[in-house]
Amino acid sequence: MNMSEKEVLNILGQEVALGESAQVSFNVAKLHTQNSIDVPVIIERSKKSGPTVLITAGIHGDEVNGVEIVRQIIAKGINIPKRGTIICVPVINVFGFINMNREFPDGRDLNRVFPGNKSGSLASRVAHKLMTEIVPHADLILDFHTGGADRFNAAQMRIVKNEIVLDELSQVFGAPFVYYSRNIKKSFRSSCYKKGIPILLFEGGKSFNIDNRITNTGVNGAKRVLHHLEMLSSKFKVSQPKKQTVKILESKWIRANYSGMFKASVSVNSQVEKGDVIGNITDPYGSFNHFVKAPNSGYIFNVNESPIIYQGDAIFHISTKVEA
Repeated sequence: MNMSEKEVLNILGQEVALGESAQVSFNVAKLHTQNSIDVPVIIERSKKSGPTVLITAGIHGDEVNGVEIVRQIIAKGINIPKRGTIICVPVINVFGFINMNREFPDGRDLNRVFPGNKSGSLASRVAHKLMTEIVPHADLILDFHTGGADRFNAAQMRIVKNEIVLDELSQVFGAPFVYYSRNIKKSFRSSCYKKGIPILLFEGGKSFNIDNRITNTGVNGAKRVLHHLEMLSSKFKVSQPKKQTVKILESKWIRANYSGMFKASVSVNSQVEKGDVIGNITDPYGSFNHFVKAPNSGYIFNVNESPIIYQGDAIFHISTKVEA
């Protein structure tokens, strides 16, 4: 990873020298009321040169646990580097965050319009500004996400296979799982990858929910990565993960065979054997009870926590091939 740093960082129209702190505005549009929305971009630069790490969250407006992780990184001063520069953008999709909605007001998923277009849709304009005015400054990106709807994700890093830098940094981060998945077309991760900027994507928790275990995993993982890059202030202690990271090479979704009331009987992170009962689907009248069984041995790294499900709904994500 080629890490270099300019003495003066010119970002979003503001110059920030080594040793300086700044809060600049990431602004692309106004509300329909003509009120401006300024998304704060928090920049902390050490006097000592080094790499530039960009920390982002809130690409989807409902992913509040990712926002909470970045909030804690800032509030605790973890983003004040011993060397180099740390740029934090806690809420990229502020429109969705305000409206408590996953998408933009135009109905588009921001994470499917990258690298964007300066004269395109609202979501596309935000993606374009992020990719042209902030991302090029980064040597490494930590992007924090949360599971969609009621599907609770185990804390995990998502990276592509056969990338030495990402493999190394994922192990340093120390989440319970590394899930190897292909870059999705027009996603933030895919666009950064094409620019040659390493990006670690963290997934954990579920929409509109803050889980302390997920938050702690995200904050501690960020600290480990910054410590590895010799950027973390010496006042912070770095703890090692309690368990070795499991690498998930292949996986499958277990889908509901029936509609009804659903209750999982295993928690996320569980290791199960083929044939184990992992949940049950019932009707409201006490006449039906279907036991959901594990189709293979593996790790459960996503659990649907919705009490009501329909036939075909994804209820568990289970590994089918791992590398411990």
